[in-house]
Amino acid sequence: MTYLPTFDGPLTPASPLRETYLPNLRTTLVDATAAETIATLLAPGRRRVNFMNAHCFNVMARDRQYATAVNSADFLLPDGIGVALAAKMTGHDLTANLNGTDFIPKLLQEAAKMGKSVFLFGGTAGTADKAAAQLTQNIPTLIIAGTRDGFEQAQNDAEVIADINASGADIVLVALGVPMQELWLHRNAPYIDAELTMGVGAALDFFAGNVTRAPAWIRKAKCEWVWRLAQEPRRLAKRYLQGNFSFMARAAKRTASTLTPASVANRLLDITVAATALVLLSPLLALTALAIKVESKGPALFTQTRIGKNGRPFTMIKFRSMVSDAEAQRDSILAQSDREGICFKSKSDPRITRIGRFIRRASIDELPQILNVLRGQMSIVGPRPALPSEVDAYPKHAFGRLSVKPGITGVWQVSGRADVGFEQMIEMDLAYASSRSILLDLILIGMTFRAVLTGRGAH
Repeated sequence: MTYLPTFDGPLTPASPLRETYLPNLRTTLVDATAAETIATLLAPGRRRVNFMNAHCFNVMARDRQYATAVNSADFLLPDGIGVALAAKMTGHDLTANLNGTDFIPKLLQEAAKMGKSVFLFGGTAGTADKAAAQLTQNIPTLIIAGTRDGFEQAQNDAEVIADINASGADIVLVALGVPMQELWLHRNAPYIDAELTMGVGAALDFFAGNVTRAPAWIRKAKCEWVWRLAQEPRRLAKRYLQGNFSFMARAAKRTASTLTPASVANRLLDITVAATALVLLSPLLALTALAIKVESKGPALFTQTRIGKNGRPFTMIKFRSMVSDAEAQRDSILAQSDREGICFKSKSDPRITRIGRFIRRASIDELPQILNVLRGQMSIVGPRPALPSEVDAYPKHAFGRLSVKPGITGVWQVSGRADVGFEQMIEMDLAYASSRSILLDLILIGMTFRAVLTGRGAH
């Protein structure tokens, strides 16, 4: 579950299919796994869907009619490394790249299990038929309700709509290319009986074998655009070379316009402190990892999903201070918590190793989070990063603590840590979020040394 800000103030649980507004792209993209997206798209109800890559955003920037068509769709799916990089500029690591050539066969496979049929519309003469033959070969139970090419058979909208509706198709894939397919759907989707309509670009050409996919290792390296450019340099050079550059430049410019002196100063402080600490503490980090490995089986580092700014999940890194199967044992010892409220803490937690007790007491177990800071997922100073299960149980006012990045240290950490109750911790975090400044962060960093030396609440 991801938590997104609402327009009326506090953060609240989002719908099963998450969406993220990206100011540098000026639109809202689906941010979910392929499986989550497919489940939502195939659920009862009418939906219009577009895939969005860098080229689509370039067309949006110069074609207002196309921009209107795109943003009127029910869901926009992120497609390509360019969109992922542009999202990352504003601190969003999109969950998945939902490019149509990989995503659509998965969607149709699930549709086939549900007995849903698909209509293929687009491509040159014969392309839709070849794509249909290949899809049914790969998915034998898939029902092809009908096909129609995107040239001679696409001249009359009324005829196309009548053909699609007569077929009884549940899903319509429109492959007319950008921007024609989005404009066509914006104009005609309300008159189509199918529940799901999608603009799919060149997908039918790939399914038909007209265009060859890049080898798996190139796709894994997120360089399929290079393969496509090598195949069709004359047609794609402007789109991929000039287009990708202009898209990234425009995204960077818009991102820069949203930055404030305070946010830049905070990030510079994070990078400076984290990089310096990584260099100076590297011998201690190495010795700690060795000690953990000597005492017990399992990796020296422990990773866990935590909830970051604006409810974004991220993988937090710590030194392992417990036995390797600690997570499996957690439910059985929840009743032993020494702390009231949602967050579990126990001084006598049987899962903690001897080395683990020492590194917890000295706060050494938290040091690998320096890497989370350098990645931009955490700050040096901020609220404690919460577990998803804890956030699921938050009272409404507690979501306000997710409005800033979680930190390695903070008000709660220097005020007693586990000795501080849940409600008091929330009040501390909300106060910090509303009044954070460089001066406050420097004071809290200084107070952290005292907290580490006293070890209060560290267990």
